[in-house]
Amino acid sequence: MHPALSVIVFTTVSGAGYGLLAWLGVWGVAGSLPADRGLGAASLGLALGAITLGLLSSTLHLGHPERAWRAFSQWRSSWLSREGVSSVATYLPALLFAVGWVVIGSTAGIWAVFGGLSALGAIITIVCTAFIYQSLKPIQRWSNGWVLPNYLALSAMTGVLWLIAVASLFGWTDTSVAIAALVAIPVAALLKFGYWRFIDRTQSRSDAGSATGLGSLGRVRLFEAPHTSENYLMKEMGFRIARKHAAKLRIIALVAAFGLPLLLTIADWLVPASLVPIFAIAAAVISTLGVLVERWLFFAEAKHTVTLYYGAERA
Repeated sequence: MHPALSVIVFTTVSGAGYGLLAWLGVWGVAGSLPADRGLGAASLGLALGAITLGLLSSTLHLGHPERAWRAFSQWRSSWLSREGVSSVATYLPALLFAVGWVVIGSTAGIWAVFGGLSALGAIITIVCTAFIYQSLKPIQRWSNGWVLPNYLALSAMTGVLWLIAVASLFGWTDTSVAIAALVAIPVAALLKFGYWRFIDRTQSRSDAGSATGLGSLGRVRLFEAPHTSENYLMKEMGFRIARKHAAKLRIIALVAAFGLPLLLTIADWLVPASLVPIFAIAAAVISTLGVLVERWLFFAEAKHTVTLYYGAERA
């Protein structure tokens, strides 16, 4: 599939924003958030800003962005529509959570409830985003059980890293937050490795024979190209990436998204307090850039069964 920059930015940036919002809600319910208005403004501002930027970026992939609102009406059957509804609905408890924390200076009581609802809305939205891709049966590399846990894990990992980065600027330290990061990073890495292992060892059941209905006659091969030049379908769904390039990008993604952030997070415990914000911010930025590479690969390595009609022997 053609890696559209707008969708890559959307899934990465909004994923980090929803992950951050979810962690804030969880710690709010647990009663662990300090009633620091500055921390509340910075962390919730970053979370909602990232979510909004991601959602706006997603509309750039549409031929008519002004018609995006129509997607909300199909929530009964469309995961894209459900994502849109849940993303907008999450703003309400998140903004009320912000009122309690930033304006009133409290993260307890009813404000903690709004934090919990914000976390729930964030998680539901990420699930809907994952199912947009997992529900597409013509794309075997998306239609599998690895997609949902990967989306949740990457969002949780980038979210907690950004939480540590913001918290370090305000002097808030909580061992449970650091432990969450040290758990989230390896889990996300293992799930990503498992996904890559799965797509490398499996392939779609469809081939040129099953697509044309001529498989019973023997091996089916393309006799002549249906077009003299590349068409829309081949550009969007027939994108190809060389195996050697994919291998290099996977290494870059593993190092940037998981390896370096893990080392930097561990280093937070060892370096002087004055250096902690630098290491924490570096971990969050590098991890986010690594996830951008991973998201690009997620689209570039996907194969649509329509390519079977354009010469591919297997999708």
